[in-house]
Amino acid sequence: MAERLRRATVHVQRSGSGVIWDGAGLIVTNAHVAREPKLNVELWDGRSFEGTVVARDPRRDLASLRIPAAGLPTVTAGDSAALRVGELVMAVGNPLGFVGALTTGVVHALTRRWVHADVRLAPGNSGGPLADARGRVIGINTMIAGGLALAVPSNSIAKFLRRGAEGIGLGVVVRPVREGVLVLEVQPGSPAAVSALMVGDLIIGANGRRFDSFEDLGEAIQASQGGVLRLQFLRGDRAVRRETSVHLEVAQAEAA
Repeated sequence: MAERLRRATVHVQRSGSGVIWDGAGLIVTNAHVAREPKLNVELWDGRSFEGTVVARDPRRDLASLRIPAAGLPTVTAGDSAALRVGELVMAVGNPLGFVGALTTGVVHALTRRWVHADVRLAPGNSGGPLADARGRVIGINTMIAGGLALAVPSNSIAKFLRRGAEGIGLGVVVRPVREGVLVLEVQPGSPAAVSALMVGDLIIGANGRRFDSFEDLGEAIQASQGGVLRLQFLRGDRAVRRETSVHLEVAQAEAA
């Protein structure tokens, strides 16, 4: 099972990993990995292809690429809704230059947006598969938060591949830190770009309510129902608490 996962995991050069979702060259990875419209993708057998971004959704941190290849080894998607806390999982990726590295652990918690797993990840694992004990992919590894790996559930991936980016979008790629949510990327032309938010800002609350967990930002966005979201954030030396109003909108898929 580990070898099958390795053969279906690609290296998105200088950024991270990806998963071959179908044999005709469709690859799923993170939005923060697929920052450019064209990316070099290296397969397990050493072949390299130029990948073209098909769709990108920073809100869910998902992206799909297409490479000009056929007959590729693929993964089998699992049902993330059927996961249970304590299940054995394995992650494959290219952390710190180690191609096809594998680590194992267990499911620690399940939320609407994430599969939390006690597996060891490092830079380069982003975009790689998180699989169950039968080798079925139940998530795409995205980040580390509170010592746990966070993966986008496979059911969210299936929905993204069917419909592209959707829902109410802020237009940022973020990472949880101890004090709040750190902004890593602001999409040009997005609601966040029109507001005062910048890369490096630390979002600490919304609508006057301090964040207790990373999930609070997503819940605040959904609760806004496409209206105005007041975000509290820190910048620079983080000595001054700032606030900006973001006029949210329904996000559309980004075509390459």
